[in-house]
Amino acid sequence: MGHLIKSAIVAVALLASGSTAAQTPNSAIDRYRDGARKVGKGDLDGAIEEYSRAIAISSRFGNSDTASAEANNIKVIDPFTANAYTNRGVARYKKGDFEGAKSDFDSALRIRPALPIAYLNRAAARRELGDLEGALVDVNKAIAVDPNLFEAYNNRGALRHDLGDFTGALADFNRAIKLNKHVPEPFYLRGYVQIALKDYEAAVLDFNAALKISPDMTLAFQGRGTAYMYQGKLRTAIVDFTEALLGDKELVWAYFNRGLSYMVLGDEARAQADFDRCLALRPDLKADLERRAVLAKSLRRVKE
Repeated sequence: MGHLIKSAIVAVALLASGSTAAQTPNSAIDRYRDGARKVGKGDLDGAIEEYSRAIAISSRFGNSDTASAEANNIKVIDPFTANAYTNRGVARYKKGDFEGAKSDFDSALRIRPALPIAYLNRAAARRELGDLEGALVDVNKAIAVDPNLFEAYNNRGALRHDLGDFTGALADFNRAIKLNKHVPEPFYLRGYVQIALKDYEAAVLDFNAALKISPDMTLAFQGRGTAYMYQGKLRTAIVDFTEALLGDKELVWAYFNRGLSYMVLGDEARAQADFDRCLALRPDLKADLERRAVLAKSLRRVKE
């Protein structure tokens, strides 16, 4: 109970040395920067439009009909264009257009085959599209290009978790944390792997570490609550699930697991209310929830 949330880290391409060429028009760079500003403001459609203009200009299409030019396989030699494709792909990913995002990352890699964040991002898109094996291939390519890209280890760990390779996932999250211990994601994701490995004390420590970095991280509260629940610390677990739901009222597994905790404690009214909220969000969990609710009722006792 409490599956990993599918939240891969998607990186943007920065204007660094080597990402622009002498022929890159200033107008293309301006559109690129406008796109980044619009992403920052949450205007994803506007950002996509600006990145499309940057692509059209830097690729010397001669007009703004980017889609037509791309369809005609016009060759692009300006490495800057790969950055624009990458960032347009990120905007499309954030909109939930995973096919469009993958297409943009494909284009970026045709221009710059050694661009690690494009592999990383295409892996994230493939993961959302259900192609876990393809995503794993892309993450491995990102690591081959840049062995110190902590996001790649973080995302490969999430993929390995999905594929049931918990030992491999643990090694990847350990590596990600060694490379960057100042972000919460590898800690909370490693916490879920520890739960899968039934090391609940280690899981609690990881969720604590994530919350120390990001005190409002709802997914870490949800995960820690799950670890406490498996330890039999049901009232403590309920506190964490409640905290998680204060931050995000659509955390399905927080309702699921809080309901089970209430059921074991004998509070059937609260349990049923949580089950109803859970199934309103995920009707497909009905059979699993009913089965676990029966088990929880049979285990009715206070474990603290």
